[in-house]
Amino acid sequence: MVNVIDQANASELPPVLHKSPRRFSWILALVVSISLCAGAAYDWTNIETVFVTSPAREPGPVLGLSPEDREALSEVRSGQRQAIDEIAELNRNVGAQQADLKRMADQIEALTAKIVSLQNSPAAMPVPPAPSPPPPHPVLKPAKRTIQPSKSEGPVSVGGAPLPAEPDSDQR
Repeated sequence: MVNVIDQANASELPPVLHKSPRRFSWILALVVSISLCAGAAYDWTNIETVFVTSPAREPGPVLGLSPEDREALSEVRSGQRQAIDEIAELNRNVGAQQADLKRMADQIEALTAKIVSLQNSPAAMPVPPAPSPPPPHPVLKPAKRTIQPSKSEGPVSVGGAPLPAEPDSDQR
């Protein structure tokens, strides 16, 4: 080992080249990892096109299955198709409901803006008071006549009945 170092010192090569081959392995590892990262990034950005362009293929009938298993498998597949159709219908309904909700939210926002603008409008335009109804015509009530009892001539009892006349007063 000492011989190698002495030979390296004695050669005419620049000091950069006298270093060990470890530097080369680090550079190679760095280049490989950068290229792997670039390839992964490319695949990641194009992964959707890979799945979209690949045709969805139905698995063929499995030869080793019994007729009952094949029938059950076909029922499961039809159930899956039906579930996919129902999910698609639900997604359409949710989309329609979201559109309605957005429309209603926009209407509420517009009404709120109108209310705020009306509340902030200048007081120069007072609201005219509601017309008051005409005064009611006076109702004529029939006049009540007070009937006074006729006054009897002569003495009257406390209860109001006439007293018999005194015999002395007639004779005089």
